[in-house]
Amino acid sequence: MSKKLIKPAENTTTILRQELKSSHLIMIAIGGSIGTGLFIASGATIAQAGPGGALVSYVIVGLMVYFLMTSLGELAAYLPISGSFATYGSRYVDDGFGFALGWNYWYNWAITIAVDLVAVQLIMEYWFPKIDGWVWSTIFLIIIFIFNYISIKGFAEAEYWFSLIKIITVIIFIIIGLLLIIGSINHGLENIGWHNWKIGEAPFVGGLSSIIGVSMIVGFSFQGTELIGVVAAESKDPYSSIPKAVRQVFWRILLFYVLSILVISLIIPYWDPRLLCNNIRDINISPFALVFKNAGLVSAANIMNIVILIAVLSSCNSGMYASTRMLYNLAKEGKAPKIFSRLSSSGVPRYALFVTATVAGFCFLSSIFGNQVIYLWLLNTSGITGFIAWLGIAISHYRFRKGYILNGYDLNHLPYLSVYFPIGPIFAFIFCLVIIFGQNYQLFLEDQIDWYDIMTHYFGIFIFLIIWFCYKIIKKTHFINYRNMNFSNCDKNK
Repeated sequence: MSKKLIKPAENTTTILRQELKSSHLIMIAIGGSIGTGLFIASGATIAQAGPGGALVSYVIVGLMVYFLMTSLGELAAYLPISGSFATYGSRYVDDGFGFALGWNYWYNWAITIAVDLVAVQLIMEYWFPKIDGWVWSTIFLIIIFIFNYISIKGFAEAEYWFSLIKIITVIIFIIIGLLLIIGSINHGLENIGWHNWKIGEAPFVGGLSSIIGVSMIVGFSFQGTELIGVVAAESKDPYSSIPKAVRQVFWRILLFYVLSILVISLIIPYWDPRLLCNNIRDINISPFALVFKNAGLVSAANIMNIVILIAVLSSCNSGMYASTRMLYNLAKEGKAPKIFSRLSSSGVPRYALFVTATVAGFCFLSSIFGNQVIYLWLLNTSGITGFIAWLGIAISHYRFRKGYILNGYDLNHLPYLSVYFPIGPIFAFIFCLVIIFGQNYQLFLEDQIDWYDIMTHYFGIFIFLIIWFCYKIIKKTHFINYRNMNFSNCDKNK
């Protein structure tokens, strides 16, 4: 029986400059999920689910994200392209599915940029309360635009240093927290140990429903890890750097999230009302700031305000890059106006950048004028669109691997192999659905269902399905048969 051998598909986006070093890719992957979700919202997960419940939620969601990254790593190392999972969805699921995934992801980041611009106002208000917030939002939007306008190196270098600062902050936080717990640092506190895990309803407050309930917050914290699939197209050597970046994910999750949550939950009891203050305006009582204050760092609020500002700028920077490249790839595939596929002399899709920055700016302005109804709908939608992208990764990888094997190709010739198939993508797919629908399951159990409330929470899903099926009907697309999948640029040796 003959075996077919396959080598990685050639990079189909060679017009984009492949200038990213392995260090850039790894730092983008590591820093992609370290942001306000960890620095601020983590306290709310402990308050709502208890120390044990929050830790379990972070571990399970972290495991799901790790499976997703191994799935994305296999796809991205084989086919490094700026369209990432949107292109994989078109090739291995259905062209309409990929079309909807691409526009969903562009929209997700464009809205996230707008949300971050609002956050910048609240952060700068801490130092400059008399200056109008829109001034700061405009300034930082211009700064992020310039980072992305210059070249891919402008984005990568900015993101590298943003990520490094965040990583150093988390490491220092964990070290100081552990010293507090074991009693090496003591500012009027008794030895902490596991005391806060044994009081009241701890360690699991509210049981399984609370664990599922906080999983949306936890999942939102991890969103951004999928960026390695988008930046693969501009990596110097994606076939080696992508696997290296993916292998960092597990240790990042273990160190930066699980240990941080453990430290916070051991030092601050779950019933402390300050943990529920998960708004950037409440920076003075961020769980990180509270721990630093317990260690005697009186300027903790100022320190964390700087770090959180950097985290928000990092999110804006990543969002501008990801949405611009996704729009560029949609145009390359004929799914967006062709003008967005044009590149500058430095290899930047500047027309796509202009329109993304403009849309983000208009979405931001919706938070200033009127009664904010439009802005609140956009904000609710942005939270769920990230999970739709993750569902797309899981489905695309499952079908890619099945088709790859059915067409007789040798798995040993893939640049990176996800060893957890099929458990990994199946687990990720199921748990994503559990988080999405389990978050607000009570809406469906009421005597009189509030359809407006359901639309508000699940608007992103409705939009995704409408885009998918409209494209499917107009273009008459079909699910790709395994035997007809596109494994282009293959060597089939006997």
